[in-house]
Amino acid sequence: MSSLSAEHEEVRRAVRQFTEEEVVPIADPYDQANKEIPAGLIKKMGDLGYFGLIFPPEYGGAGMDYVSMAIVTEELSRGWLSVGSVATRNLITGTLLLAHGTEEQKRRFLPKIASGEILTAAAFTEPDAGSDTASIKTRARKDGEAYLISGAKTWCTFANRAHILTLMARTDPEPAKRHKGLSILLVEKEPGDGFDPPVISGEPIKTIGYHGMRSFSLSLQDCPVPAKNLIGGVENKGFYQLMATYESARIQTAARAVGVAQAAFEAALKYSKERVQFGQPIASFQAIRHKLADMATEIEAARRLTYYACEMKDRGARCDLEAGMAKVFAAEMAERVTSEAMQVFGGYGYSQEFPVQRYWRDARVFRIFEGTSEIQREVIAKRLLEG
Repeated sequence: MSSLSAEHEEVRRAVRQFTEEEVVPIADPYDQANKEIPAGLIKKMGDLGYFGLIFPPEYGGAGMDYVSMAIVTEELSRGWLSVGSVATRNLITGTLLLAHGTEEQKRRFLPKIASGEILTAAAFTEPDAGSDTASIKTRARKDGEAYLISGAKTWCTFANRAHILTLMARTDPEPAKRHKGLSILLVEKEPGDGFDPPVISGEPIKTIGYHGMRSFSLSLQDCPVPAKNLIGGVENKGFYQLMATYESARIQTAARAVGVAQAAFEAALKYSKERVQFGQPIASFQAIRHKLADMATEIEAARRLTYYACEMKDRGARCDLEAGMAKVFAAEMAERVTSEAMQVFGGYGYSQEFPVQRYWRDARVFRIFEGTSEIQREVIAKRLLEG
């Protein structure tokens, strides 16, 4: 069921081949050992242009469309969610720079972000500021030609391996300003687990899934950042800059969910043909057949919602409604589909012998990150009620 162009289908074929050869063989052993994605694999992704798909050629990107980005994301995530998620951070930072950065910032950072030479991490969330971005307390105080940043961040995924922390901080300390007093700065750092205490300290957060890239709680104490790294060069625009980039991040997250669900479905379909009970493959039983039918239908619906949001983005149209719909539906679809896939496997689904349990553990995070399902529904409802 494809209405994609021949070029899009070729992109899918190439990325699927890469995923089967490079990602699938390591996904289970690395997940079970909670090992991080190999640096060599990330370099290959950079060499293939996976980090700069949607960025213009003048800034080192491939100049491709959002549909291509979704396909690449979907196929990589089908192999292992963590690999499909490596580019998410570069997408967030890159789209922020492309839309709001100064020309000097674009020239300085975008080509290396697009090539994967620079890897980034998003430092927005705080212990007391998750969905409520306006409650951010981390302070960026101007000191000559630099800002000194102090505060705490959490759920900063990939922070140890990133060269840049894309960080939201309060540049106007007036409490009444809330979202109007926030700015985004690019905090340059050396990759490594040690960070740079006490300027930057980090502690990993143990998670039940989404292995391969660790999330961190960070502490910053008078961390110096050049004033030229303030995105856009104007203070107190950070909240609006971030909100404008969420369309891209939520589309890419929906594509990640589709990829994980597709992997679970394919595993369940294959197993249902091979597993024999009562003298016949379990695919012969109506209960299993109906599960497979529902899984395939939901995946295709989520995929189409995602591609539609991509097409709107490619046309330059506002698509926060469509991106929100794609993200919330795909996130909840992925949890349902991976759970049903485990059910098809029966007891074996709960063992680490098969990867279906990995898909299920990874899928649970979709309803939480890049805007919770509850927040997505608020975004959707707000748009619907505008008229």
